[in-house]
Amino acid sequence: MEKVKHEIPPVYDENSKILILGSFPSVKSRENQFFYHHPQNRFWKTLAAVVGCDTPISIEEKKKFLLTNNIAVWDVIASCEIEGSSDSSIKNVVVNDFNSIIYKSNIKQIFCNGGKSYDLYRKYCEKSTNMKAIKLPSTSPANARFSLDKLISEWKIIEDYLK
Repeated sequence: MEKVKHEIPPVYDENSKILILGSFPSVKSRENQFFYHHPQNRFWKTLAAVVGCDTPISIEEKKKFLLTNNIAVWDVIASCEIEGSSDSSIKNVVVNDFNSIIYKSNIKQIFCNGGKSYDLYRKYCEKSTNMKAIKLPSTSPANARFSLDKLISEWKIIEDYLK
């Protein structure tokens, strides 16, 4: 177990309409200082398909993609003890404060990328934000039950909140 602090700043602006929350960055994401950086994670492919854009590749393209599509991204956990990238190993959680993002943007709905982020958000954050989250299936490669097509189908719900 390693005590790790989240050091990737959230991506959002005043036009962001939805906030997508992960649990905590993977080892690859922490190394590269950006969200969903593991090449097998299907986050970027899924989101791009849902909004009808090409999949962004570079970090700058990903930031521009998010902001252009009014999507904010961050993680529930500010720091924790974790083994590698394993959500199931997470202990001693300290959560991020989402109120500044909500206050400075136009967030209408919060979505959680997977069960761990959803459970943590409901337990530690929902009362503070006064916003219920919608749980989406995880885009992690560990979620082998969901094909890319099935993920895209489930994630299409975010379209309603981006209009």
